[in-house]
Amino acid sequence: MRIDSRYCISMDREKIMSFKQRRMPPVAYPATTDLPTIFVPAPPKRARRGWRVVGVLLVLLVSAVLGLGLALGVYVQQADLILPGVQVLGVHLGTQSRAEAANTLQRHWQEKVIMLTTAESTWLASPQELGISLNVEATVQRAYEHGRSIESLGEAVLSGQTAVYPVWQMDTTVAENYLRQVAPQFETAAVNAGVQISNGRAQAVAPQTGQHLNVEATMAWLVQHGAEAVVDGRLPLVVETVEPAVFDVTGAVAQANELLTLTLNVHGYDPVRDEAMEWPITPDVWGDWVVVNPLEPGQIEDFSWTLDESKVAASLAANISLADGRFLDASETVTAVTQALLSGNSAVNVRIFHPERRHIVQAGETLASIGWNYGAPYPWIQQANPGLGDALSVGQSLVVPSPDEFLPLPVVENKRIVISLSEQKVWVYENGGLKWEWLVSTGISSSPTSPGIFQIQSHETNAYAGNWDLWMPSFMGIYRPVPTSDFMNGFHGFPTRNGHELLWTGDLGHEVTYGCVLLSSENADLLFNWAEEGVVVEIQA
Repeated sequence: MRIDSRYCISMDREKIMSFKQRRMPPVAYPATTDLPTIFVPAPPKRARRGWRVVGVLLVLLVSAVLGLGLALGVYVQQADLILPGVQVLGVHLGTQSRAEAANTLQRHWQEKVIMLTTAESTWLASPQELGISLNVEATVQRAYEHGRSIESLGEAVLSGQTAVYPVWQMDTTVAENYLRQVAPQFETAAVNAGVQISNGRAQAVAPQTGQHLNVEATMAWLVQHGAEAVVDGRLPLVVETVEPAVFDVTGAVAQANELLTLTLNVHGYDPVRDEAMEWPITPDVWGDWVVVNPLEPGQIEDFSWTLDESKVAASLAANISLADGRFLDASETVTAVTQALLSGNSAVNVRIFHPERRHIVQAGETLASIGWNYGAPYPWIQQANPGLGDALSVGQSLVVPSPDEFLPLPVVENKRIVISLSEQKVWVYENGGLKWEWLVSTGISSSPTSPGIFQIQSHETNAYAGNWDLWMPSFMGIYRPVPTSDFMNGFHGFPTRNGHELLWTGDLGHEVTYGCVLLSSENADLLFNWAEEGVVVEIQA
């Protein structure tokens, strides 16, 4: 038999005998070598006695708490209240009556939001928008019934709170419709590689991936984990990556840089002053006007572009300066510049315009004298000043039309006709050189030819003037004395009356007409064939 040494002591005969001899009188023992083994229980350790005390105290404490909880539970049960510590969706409903709890839970539900999240963004939605509704009465009843037993009451008291799961339902049609409605908030289109122009040079723009909200996959998650979305207030959206269609734009960049070697030369012409101006515009300036069209798959070698008209107008205004209020027509200039660049043409021709003018009436002036000095038939001044009577007052302010009002057609720059009323002569210029010089006859004082800047506007082989019963060969209209009338003054040869009588054949060099400019029939025919519509006619006083 095995004997545990912790609970026994072996008696050594010799030691015992020695001890006896010292302490006791000698005693005779039987002659044997086997001594009995005596079992002695081990004494209890002091530490174990301390743990027993702690255990007793803990049992007493738990009993007290359970007793208190039981007493409180009995009170709550008797008072028809929800047990302490009970909560729903993080809202504490403990010690509230069912009616109070319903009001509390309803207010919380109306304020609750669910976060629709992606890795980059968040969108807040109400549960109602996602078709999720809370059955408040059923949820409160579940909270009321929770813990109404000794075991669950003790658990609630010890833990301090108990979460009760809500009773809810979801309309998947409403949820899906809402997700499709807000989908654009989470979607970004993929961006193809492109071409960007900066400081007159083109460079490639890297493509960018986009993302698309997968409504179907998001709905599948919501249907499966709807309870989690309700409790946590979070709906993770399922987004998918959208790849761009164009990655390589090397060919388009090369085409753009070839175009950007062109220096644009804007040539401005002032037909009133017969002045020309040049404004060179380098690629580092006009390149900023370019808007590169998006490249499509299969067309990555084609560099397609347009101009931003607002940038063109702003840049031209900043780079082209004109005195005396003169200006370029923004729309006309943008069109001309666009057409030139798109066709690879470096030259752009534009027209310089003049603003209307203001005149302060001086003593002794009349509308006729003012019109004569400004080169505008006075009925045009009357039209520009509605309500203006025949009588003028000193200091009165008048609007005088811009001289461009009398140049309605595109201007022919390399041809010009100059008439002197005082010398009764005409000079015809082509490409800056004098082509012809002739005598003319202009209007008499009662029906004068108006000075001003006009242009050839019409051609009639033989025009009829009904007021004077005159047929005028090789007629070229240059201006209307009255803006509201179709009647025009112009060039013509010797007129006839009654089909055979030639008039004024011997009067060249003298005022004889009713406002037109008379040439010999031969010269009128030459001018008729040479001067196309748009040629400027300058009539000097």
